[in-house]
Amino acid sequence: KIGDYMKIGIFDSGVGGLTILKELIRKNKYHEYIYIGDTKNLPYGNSTIENLKKYSDTIINYFIKKRCDLVIIACGTISSNLSNYLKEKHKIKIIDIITPTIDYIVNKNYKNIGLIATNMTIQSNKIASSLTKHNINVITNPAPKLVDLIEKNLMNKKESIKILKEYLAPFQNKNLDLLILGCTQYPIIKKQISSLIKTQLYDMAYPIPSLIEDGAILKVQLYFTKLNNDILKNVINILNCKYKIEELKL
Repeated sequence: KIGDYMKIGIFDSGVGGLTILKELIRKNKYHEYIYIGDTKNLPYGNSTIENLKKYSDTIINYFIKKRCDLVIIACGTISSNLSNYLKEKHKIKIIDIITPTIDYIVNKNYKNIGLIATNMTIQSNKIASSLTKHNINVITNPAPKLVDLIEKNLMNKKESIKILKEYLAPFQNKNLDLLILGCTQYPIIKKQISSLIKTQLYDMAYPIPSLIEDGAILKVQLYFTKLNNDILKNVINILNCKYKIEELKL
């Protein structure tokens, strides 16, 4: 665990990482948070490793310049593909969201797990291969269009629900113990997912607060590399705290 009052950098391709920040605040992890949503380069899940390295390095260097004590990769795509690379390259404490998820599931008695995530997270095979080693059966399905639909506030449209239904089809009637929401944007539409599949949902924000000590003062600064009304709406819907928000040219 990391203690005392800290300056913590959190990043994602968009508003998804705010689900991690929300859970930290809910669990009294009061620290100074600097959040970066790289909306200019969204979605990360359909990008290339080369581009993802460039985006992540730029953001982490910004956090280092801002004297952060810790960085949380609040993105399933970056966590599953680049966490080792980033931890080795940068001289700062980094927490990814995939490792705690794997640890949590391995320590339970689960036999059948579903994973819905971005193309890049599924292709990395990090979650599935780690769980298979522990004799856990894993069914995976990529959902390439979801992040964009969530970020643009389109998930209440009939067409969007139809797409979501198709993405969830491989998990139906499979006797799953758990469906991992392998992208931090997905908990934003937990209600829609729950209405379509009767399986326990796993939010990757769940184990993160246990890795950080309680703090005393909460300060939240949000940056987005491209700011628009959809982002502002999503932030209001997700966060229930005081924050400053502005566009950041990286």
